[in-house]
Amino acid sequence: MQRRTFLKKTSASGLALATLPPITLFNDPEYSIEELMGKADIDLFGEGINLREEAHKAFLEMKKAAYSAGFDVKMISSYRSFERQKAIFERKFIKYTETDGMEPINAIDKIIEYSTIPGTSRHHWGTDIDIIDGYPRVSGDVLVPEKFEEGGPFEAFKKWLDENANKFGYHLVYTDDYFRKGFKYEPWHYSYAPLSKPMLEQFRGINIFRQLIHEEFEGSEHFTTGFLKTYIQNNILGINEELL
Repeated sequence: MQRRTFLKKTSASGLALATLPPITLFNDPEYSIEELMGKADIDLFGEGINLREEAHKAFLEMKKAAYSAGFDVKMISSYRSFERQKAIFERKFIKYTETDGMEPINAIDKIIEYSTIPGTSRHHWGTDIDIIDGYPRVSGDVLVPEKFEEGGPFEAFKKWLDENANKFGYHLVYTDDYFRKGFKYEPWHYSYAPLSKPMLEQFRGINIFRQLIHEEFEGSEHFTTGFLKTYIQNNILGINEELL
């Protein structure tokens, strides 16, 4: 796959400083670049849960409390490796471009309504979860906002999460704030803040431009400097302010 030469000719360090807010410099980072990009083997806990130990313990406490309130917290997605995210991105890119006939840049814009570029997913960290209530009978895709809204099968569960998730350190990531940019509203996606906040702070210190230069996957040759700048600002940082 041929990479666009502008990325190789651009000063990646200058771009990073121009596109990100002031960051803390880490001389001895707690998390490696490989960890933050989903490329390292990390210790994960819980059969079918797959979270870092602290996040796993907090999740079990939340699950127990939800059960007492009449809900069965069902894990849809948690830790996701770089390769897994790459497979998701490529599958969607090929479908949109080859099956649906979309232009590549339009396909990428469609993908990042809900899915991340490989190496930039919060699910790489072992701190983030996609959850539903396992009790209601639901047909079709369960991860759609309408099913968490008034009249939807997860309406009561969402109300419980709004009132209780923060007590266990879990915060909604992509809110329905009208002024928020980036990924669309995901009422099912929560993040364990005590770990994910410092991980995001370190992730902001990674020169993501330089990292992505070396990655090759379906669609990546269509990334432009302007696209990546907007993606970092809107999608990576366009989250619940409680998690910044």
